[in-house]
Amino acid sequence: MSPRALAWRRFRAHRLAAASGLLLMGLALAALLAPLADRALGVDPVAVDLMARFEPASASHPLGTDELGRDVLARLMHGGRISLFVGLAAALVAALVGTAVGLLAGFYGGRLDALLMRLTDGVIALPLLPLLIVLAAVDPVKAGVPQAIAQSELMSLWRIVAIVGLVGWTTVARLVRSATMATREREFVRAAVALGAGPARIMLRHILPNVASPLVVATTLSVGHTILFESVLSFLGLGIQPPIPSWGNMLTNAQELIWQAPALAFYPGLMIFLTVIACNFLGDGLQDAIDPRALTTK
Repeated sequence: MSPRALAWRRFRAHRLAAASGLLLMGLALAALLAPLADRALGVDPVAVDLMARFEPASASHPLGTDELGRDVLARLMHGGRISLFVGLAAALVAALVGTAVGLLAGFYGGRLDALLMRLTDGVIALPLLPLLIVLAAVDPVKAGVPQAIAQSELMSLWRIVAIVGLVGWTTVARLVRSATMATREREFVRAAVALGAGPARIMLRHILPNVASPLVVATTLSVGHTILFESVLSFLGLGIQPPIPSWGNMLTNAQELIWQAPALAFYPGLMIFLTVIACNFLGDGLQDAIDPRALTTK
């Protein structure tokens, strides 16, 4: 049996991971189809209709309406577009930064390794959530961002991606570094060095494919963590800003209505919970499936 077939067999045997993968694909598909759902239901997720406040579930509003008469289902689907995009984009940024740091530290070793690892330790030592809150509260205009860009609706989205991505790379860096240090001593890497291959070619062509297993797992797990951080920042009013909906700021809007309309907090909270749990189970399944040291098949 080929390694890919064996990995796929192991992954399918991990029922929670397989179910989590299907759940995440369903959430992503629902988010992508949000504009089509708007047209089918004839709703606008940002249009205010004070005459339709707190309507119960109906054919035109399957999950009812919120305190401003906006369709809850439409806002959940559009909020999923934002929350899932932020989670995936920030995880990819963190993976790129962490991979670069880990490859350089593990391949060259010595003083460069010590310098990069002390930098990594310094970032790890920072209190992450307070740091994210402080960075998210910085005025982009005072930081040198042009006013037209700073006041755009998507500025808060890209700022969260940049902030979370630039402080969330430490786990990936450590995993890639340890895998690189083990891989660089193997025979095929020594053969490439003997044949005159340059450091960049060796790292990208020979080492990076062999450290993909911990990289994929760490990236998958960080998606859920990033969505959680975005939700916390949006809940505190420092994340995605209205009128753009996200699961986090939907919770913010619902916190004062928890007794009057608990469903407004239940639905986005459930989406965050399911997404984070599914990402964690998916990461566990991928780790079991693509771990080259696994000796038995499931």
